[in-house]
Amino acid sequence: MNTNPFSSAAERNRQAILDQLKVLLPLEGTVLEIGSGTGQHATFFTRNLPGLVWQPSDREENLAGLETCFSDEGNENILSVLKLDVLCDPWPGRSYDAAYSANTAHIMPWEAVIAMFTGVAAHLVTGARFCLYGPFNVDNRFTSESNAQFDAHLRAEGSHMGIRNMAMIESLANLHHMQLEHKLAMPANNFILVLKRS
Repeated sequence: MNTNPFSSAAERNRQAILDQLKVLLPLEGTVLEIGSGTGQHATFFTRNLPGLVWQPSDREENLAGLETCFSDEGNENILSVLKLDVLCDPWPGRSYDAAYSANTAHIMPWEAVIAMFTGVAAHLVTGARFCLYGPFNVDNRFTSESNAQFDAHLRAEGSHMGIRNMAMIESLANLHHMQLEHKLAMPANNFILVLKRS
């Protein structure tokens, strides 16, 4: 019986995200993923984007599940999992050709979102893209009733969590020399924010 961590949401959204990443990511290079979670996105994307090498990362408590997932996958394009809590762990001493993160900004405290942007900006080559997937508010408004309910659920679990305003993400990106290139509407009231390192 497979006991690896599993996310039904990651299973549902992976194809729609892949369709966009095929256009947004370079044909070759190394992608840094912040908050790899269950590893389902990394395994699916590397199967379908064979020119890319994927650097998964996550906090310590998620590493064992990720390592098991990737060991079972046996894909040489997935690098060893990097222990990375954006608030306190050292970032790798190299640059990346793209960065990707899914469903992290609304779970992290805001200071961790800032730390994520600081680290990503410092480790992307010029012209590289950071693709940030998840729910975002537009003009300080929820884009659906389900997102409003989800936000209330998050805030009941922890006051540090909540759906972020897209304008705040764009301002944060600008402070770190990244420009909002695209805001791509996705299924289930989500977006991919495409931020380009200038």
